[in-house]
This record gives sequence, structure tokens and C-alpha cells, in this order.
Amino acid sequence: MAVTPANKPWVNAYDPEVPKEIDFPAHPLQQFLTDSAEKHPDHTAIIMKGHKISYKELDAMTDNIAAALHATGFKQGDRAVVYMPNSPQFVISYYGILKAGGIVISTNPLYTERELTHQLKDCGAETVFVMSLFYETLKNVQANTNVKRVIVTNIKEYFPLHIKLLFTLAKEKKDGHRVTLRDGDIDFQDFLKLGKKAPQPNVTVSADDIALLQYTGGTTGLSKGAIALHRNMTANVYMMRAWLHDWQEGKEVILTAIPLFHSYGMVMAMHFGISTSGTLVMIPNPRDIKDVLTSIEKYSTTIFPGVPAMYNAINNNADAKAGKYDLSSIRACVSGSAPLLIDTKDQFEKLTGGKLVEGYGMTETHVATHCNPIYGRNIAGSIGLPLPSVQCKVVDVEDSSKELGACEIGELVIKSPTLMNGYWNLDEKTRESFADGWYKTGDIVEMDQSGYFYIRDRKKDMILAGGYNIYPRELEEVFASHPDVLEVAVIGVPSERRGEEPVAYIVKKPDSTLNAQDFVAFGKANLAAYKYPRRVEFLDELPKSGVGKILKRELREMVGV
Repeated sequence: MAVTPANKPWVNAYDPEVPKEIDFPAHPLQQFLTDSAEKHPDHTAIIMKGHKISYKELDAMTDNIAAALHATGFKQGDRAVVYMPNSPQFVISYYGILKAGGIVISTNPLYTERELTHQLKDCGAETVFVMSLFYETLKNVQANTNVKRVIVTNIKEYFPLHIKLLFTLAKEKKDGHRVTLRDGDIDFQDFLKLGKKAPQPNVTVSADDIALLQYTGGTTGLSKGAIALHRNMTANVYMMRAWLHDWQEGKEVILTAIPLFHSYGMVMAMHFGISTSGTLVMIPNPRDIKDVLTSIEKYSTTIFPGVPAMYNAINNNADAKAGKYDLSSIRACVSGSAPLLIDTKDQFEKLTGGKLVEGYGMTETHVATHCNPIYGRNIAGSIGLPLPSVQCKVVDVEDSSKELGACEIGELVIKSPTLMNGYWNLDEKTRESFADGWYKTGDIVEMDQSGYFYIRDRKKDMILAGGYNIYPRELEEVFASHPDVLEVAVIGVPSERRGEEPVAYIVKKPDSTLNAQDFVAFGKANLAAYKYPRRVEFLDELPKSGVGKILKRELREMVGV
């Protein structure tokens, strides 16, 4: 019989302890927190700069958020935005919204006003939990949205007293963390106090209710909200717990450096950690390598989900290479969001003694669908094996009804208990994304005889830069709005630092006197920091087809990419 994805040959390559299928319990996402608080009330749930929060305290604070939300008019099924970096407040807000029967939208703090406005308008949220550093950005766009309930927190609120004092004196005002709240907006600690006095909401949340709208970039240039039911999110937690099969309840310490506003960080750091009664060590700024290294050593981190850029930064840190930090507590790391180079993997494993494996997932699959075995056979360049209960096929790019066999290249299509329930308010896009119930990833892959998958081409035109997905169409629309731009095309070019970098190729209008840096500045003002091109090149014309479509393949050949 031919070896095809339908036969699931990959299960034979699983670590022996990993089940081939999982019988997923049906419960809401917040049940993980409730259970951990009942079993391990005094165990540390979160560490922030040395300040510790127990499971009992975390559970009570999330209850207070839920009660305060309902006391101020929030209803079951309402949407609420969490707009902040990794912090205890993120976790408290997130689970408080779920306990109130609400739907969470986690927003990238790097968004510009234009990007933030689109997301707020699209989801229709009336409630935003925001870090003070981003308060003014929110206020600048609020009038164009439905937002009417704003809860504001300061990053220092869960710092130890001595660090909080130093921060207040040296950084708070200078870096923009100190703000004056407008009338009607609420301080986070005051909101918690309000909830402590208010009754708990009388809501019943089921596994089939919506838990999350996770926004993803799109080739149309508009971010789309992928709908996640509670059962979708819990399923991925159970998958990853099965894959990291040697986890120990109440003993794992998870370095939470991967952003929690990203679905990968949510599942692999926050949800996994809380479901195992583990300790989340918060890293607000993942670029602060000293904080990362110090935290690994000080708290004996065992699990470190991340992206290749994080592991590479540690590999190239002079103090880490010199052995000045004890990194030997690290047991397992799952890398996602960008290809993991074999050199990065080898160096990191030699430096720490832990296992670093590559995985794959999408916002639409909330999140991981593939991963290399933690202790079994790892293949360089492979995204690994489909996780338990995930179904995958490789189909003909032109005819999705034609399933391909092993060692044939085609489009990856997926069925999974974690798969989104469609795009928010985009029925047409939802229909276009599925073929007979299979989600079309747009990734061109190959599966070998053993069931390992390999990405052979990325989604059309998508750029992977430092772990972030960048969609050229969005960048092109921004530059096309500039009065001096006649035509523009954005492509990705190789970058040692970020894997890929976006470069804008612009045809200026004849009377334009602007230089490349003027356009770089324009992009910076209208796009998140990880998106805007640092390079702009001018061309007399862009290569086009007979019907006027810009041909990016020819552009790449023309510029030597």
C-alpha cells in the first residue's frame, strides 16, 4: 500500500510515551487555573522581577476581574482587549475575561494607531485592559471605535518594592509609563478592589463557547480574527502536554519570554504552564538577554518556548558562551514561527544540555500542529510530525481533491480539534479557506516515508522576519497611499539577523524629490516596528504580466534575491 498522509505513518516515529490519539476533556479554558488553584494554592504561579504570585492569589484576582467586569455592565459573550506586554496583569486580565464569559482579543503592543484602530473596530470590543505605556495610543484612536471601558495598569505594579522604587525614580516618567487617566477610565488596582466587593457573575461557560479572537495578518492587508472555541484552545494544551510527556505537575518553570499576545506564547507558555501548575517567569522584553539569562539561572527554568532569534541571541551572548550563567536546568524548548537552523539548534543544546526542537503551527490552528519529537529522531529542516489527533494531507496545488503520496510536493491541508471556527465577520474568507472541511494552509510541503513534513515554500509572498509574519500586501497598501509613490512592491530578502527582511521597491512619480530615507520614515510612522522596511530601493518600472499584474518572481530575479 502506498505511503500517504492518510495512513498516518508519523505515529510510528512518536516518542513511545506519546499517545497516537487523545480523548480531549470538554471544559472551558479557565478550568486549568481553577484546578491548579485548588490542588496547589500556595505554589508560585507567576514571578515578575522576583515578586511572586501564588495560584490562590492569581485565582482570586481573576475572580475579582470577572466580578468587576459584570458590575460595570460587561455581559457574557462581550469582547475585551488585552493590550500589554508579558506581565502578571496580562494573565490576570486574560483569565478574568474568560471567567466573566467574555471573549479575549490580545493586541500586539507594537501596533501603530492605524493597525490598532482596524482591530478594535473589527472586533467591536467595548473594554480594553491597557498598559500605561500604550494608553495615549489607545486614547488617540478611541473615538473611532466602540471602546468605552478602559482599565489602565502600570508595568511596575507587580515589581518587588525596591525595584518598583528604582523604576519610579529613574524610568517611569522618562519612558512614558506615567500617565494621567481621563475621566471615566479606571486604574487596574481600583478595578480589582471593585471586583472584590461585587458578586461573582452568574455565567456558565461551555467548551463550545468562543474564548478568543486571535488576529492574524492577511494577504489582503487586513488582519483577520480567527475564532477559537474553548475546546480548540484546551485541545492544543492537551496535545502539547502529551508531546512534552515528561512534564511534572507543580515542578515546571516556564520562561515566558515569547509574547503572550501571540497564540504560540499563549498556548506554550501561559496555558501549558498553568495547566501543569507550573511557574511562569515573566520577561516583558524578550530582547533583554541579560534578563532572560539571569532568570533561567535564578529560577532554574525547565521549559523555554521561543523563536530561533531568541535561541540565537543566547548562543551569541559573550557571557553565556563564557559559562557565566548556569543554564543546565533547561530540559525542553519548542521553537516556532521561523525555520530553526541546525547550527542554532546544535549550539543551544551544547550550551544548555537541553533539547531544542522545531515545530509548526498557525494562528488559524490555535496553534501547534506539528513538532519534532522531544527525545526521538529530529531531522534538520523538518517541521516534524503531526501531533496526536491532527489529520494532515498533501494535496495537489491546483486540485485540492487530489491527495499526493510521500515525497511529492503540494499544499498542506489540515483537520484538527484545534482548528479555528472561521474568521470573525468574514464568511466569504472562511469558505475560501476550506476544502471539504480541510483547512488550506497555503504552505507548500513534502512528507517523507516516515511521516516527517518539510516546508518547501512559504505562503505566497509572506515574509518571516525574526519570528513575525509580515504580509507584503499590507506594506504595499501603506506605501501606495503616499502621494509620491507611483507603484510599489515589497519582497523579503535574506537577513542574517532576522532570517528575512522586507524591502520596498518603489517607482516614484516623476516630480518626486524624496529620497529612500523619507520613505523609510513614512513606513515607520504607519507600520509596527517589526514590519516597516529598513530598505527602500527605487526602480524605473516593476515587471508586470500582460494584464498589468506585478510579477514578484521576476522582481526577485531582477534584483538577485
